[in-house]
Amino acid sequence: MIAYIVRRLILALLTTWAITVLSFIIIQLPPGDYVTSYIASMSASGVGVTEAEAQALRIQYGLDQPIYIQYLKWMGLIAQGNFGMAIEWGRPVLDVIGDRLTLTVVISVAAIVFTWALALPIGIYSAVKRYSIGDYIATFIGFIGLAIPGFMLALIVMYVGFKYFNANVGGLFSAEMADAPWSWAKFVDMLKHLPIVAIVLGIGGTAQMIRIMRSNLLDELRKPYVMTARARGLPETRVILKYPVRVALNPFISTLGYLFPYVVSGSIIVSMVLSLPTVGPLLLKALIAQDLFLAGTIVLMLGVMTVIGTFISDLLLMWVDPRIRLGKQ
Repeated sequence: MIAYIVRRLILALLTTWAITVLSFIIIQLPPGDYVTSYIASMSASGVGVTEAEAQALRIQYGLDQPIYIQYLKWMGLIAQGNFGMAIEWGRPVLDVIGDRLTLTVVISVAAIVFTWALALPIGIYSAVKRYSIGDYIATFIGFIGLAIPGFMLALIVMYVGFKYFNANVGGLFSAEMADAPWSWAKFVDMLKHLPIVAIVLGIGGTAQMIRIMRSNLLDELRKPYVMTARARGLPETRVILKYPVRVALNPFISTLGYLFPYVVSGSIIVSMVLSLPTVGPLLLKALIAQDLFLAGTIVLMLGVMTVIGTFISDLLLMWVDPRIRLGKQ
């Protein structure tokens, strides 16, 4: 078991390094750079930028150097705990991201907890009570959840909240708490707003996970060992929960790795609609402006979240499935 964990840790570190390379290259793929975007925005405002000024800006930001030199300098900064300067903001990247990264993680965890808490029991019920009224209702709700875009659901929730409850459900804090320093009152205020945000962001994933759990468990319930357990007179609850559910959880748990970044990257428009202080809208703005270090850092953070989610899913799979602990898979 220790060897398995060590192997996964080494693989996670190598994957993180690969993510730094890929994220830096991907940000560099579009033609031009931040100075190009800056010149275009200044020209739209009627202000011209000379070639000498543009070259001076590139030298100032280190954009005149080869890509591998820029990457090595960025890696050197990361090794010192410094992710570079957010060029458009004129501030260190970590200062710009600030609380947004922490709040993004909080929202992601809340959405995943909601997804699992709802999808797991409904998926089990739909498989055990196949073709029942409850199964049809769960299937219908699942298809609706997959069909409705997250931003549309966010708009519906905001409309219902304002129209019928005279409440503004947008944002993660009340108006008086948005800019206030962190305190117990602000933390409680965040917890009050968090359930609606988790539901809006997690409903699409919930619908998908219900279908995954249902199909996996149906496959297991048809296998001979389940029929043998029933023939021996074991209680039905034990027959279902003891082994079939545990085996069916394998693909269910393995999806945890992509749920973390999906909540962020797949919810940029939702975050903009609900005015959520996450890194999603910040990433969109950085990509448009070709802000190299800010966009690269956010993409790197999303990759690290994927690695962390995958590592957690590996540990959960090792706990759920004895075959993994014994090195048979």
